[in-house]
Amino acid sequence: MSNCDLSEAQLEIISRQLGRQPRGIVRIAHQTPQGIPTVLQTRSLVADKPFPTMYWLCSQDLHKAINKIETSGWTKHIEQRILAEEDLRETFYANHQQYVKARWEAMDPNDKARLEELGYLKLFDQYGIGGISQWDKVRCLHMQYAHHLCGDNIIGQLLDQEFELNKLPITF
Repeated sequence: MSNCDLSEAQLEIISRQLGRQPRGIVRIAHQTPQGIPTVLQTRSLVADKPFPTMYWLCSQDLHKAINKIETSGWTKHIEQRILAEEDLRETFYANHQQYVKARWEAMDPNDKARLEELGYLKLFDQYGIGGISQWDKVRCLHMQYAHHLCGDNIIGQLLDQEFELNKLPITF
């Protein structure tokens, strides 16, 4: 879905959420039962530049809640757990692999051809969730949670368990 495939109402909501006009949207990847967009799927090539972040969190409510969690130091805490707990590390690594596979499957053939022409194609095998190259790091909880809402992500599951983000009321 390109931006023009979104309804005017959807584009208006997304623009308010982002504080700007959206670029590179493929589709709304997740929304509330009331139709409020929470995650956007983006193109792999935006303005002729590689964009390895497939899922973009657009909900301001989730964004603010996750900002507080990041500020509390939870990102470092979960990275330490990933290094210490083999099962968690293996699950997180598998989540990255699934993300890479899903991104390849969703990639527009024209974007793929252009990325190859520009010499960026192999980056899309190296960059996992949210464009991260170090798969034992979390970097940004927003990207992890966006992936959780659209796929299988252990960090998002832990965020729901520990902070009940899945129970957060979502507004415009």
